Amino acid sequence: MNAFLELLKSSPAGPVFNPWHQRDPLHDATTRAPAIRREQLVSYLGERRKATIILLAEALGYQGGHFTGIAMTSERLLLGHLRHKGLGPEMVFTAAPRRTSREDVRPDGFTEPTATIVWGAVRELGVDPRDVILWNAFPWHPYKPGIGLLSNRTPSEDEVLLGRPVLLALKSLAPQARILAVGQKSAALLANMGITAPALRHPANGGAGQFREQFARIVKKRTG
Repeated sequence: MNAFLELLKSSPAGPVFNPWHQRDPLHDATTRAPAIRREQLVSYLGERRKATIILLAEALGYQGGHFTGIAMTSERLLLGHLRHKGLGPEMVFTAAPRRTSREDVRPDGFTEPTATIVWGAVRELGVDPRDVILWNAFPWHPYKPGIGLLSNRTPSEDEVLLGRPVLLALKSLAPQARILAVGQKSAALLANMGITAPALRHPANGGAGQFREQFARIVKKRTG
């Protein structure tokens, strides 16, 4: 795990935020925020050594992993504010979750639509949450220069390729896991690495229904 965290430390220069090794000076609640995000990532991955699925999306978002340290996972989920949707922090890890964003920025924590859709699909299909690892082809948070850290941008093709060693290290942490590509960027990275993987529609921009259907087919095929 230490070697994995060291790989994450090597984020590229430019408009890229590294939540595990950088502080968001405007929005973090404490100087310990990067350490908290590292601890939460370690707890999350540590409970998924026997996972059989890696859902690989595009890049970390400001409403999700930027503050939680976990891909496609929002603070609102970790803080227990999505229980009305059947989603709770115990799905993510057993340790006590902590927020890293300032409460005056978002009182209930940031929420990410993609995160809610993906965790909801896991619950609806009756999949053990610890059987699934959520990750990104570009594991860091690319933001729009001139707008700031509370924004998302699409990583370039060259940036996505920088995620290769991190993904290989993740695969070694969960050797039984099969990777599913969520969106075109992740599919392109896997193709570059010579990894054959089923492609799922990204839940964003009207793709939620198709994502759920495709994910359900794969899960049912594996358990049938």
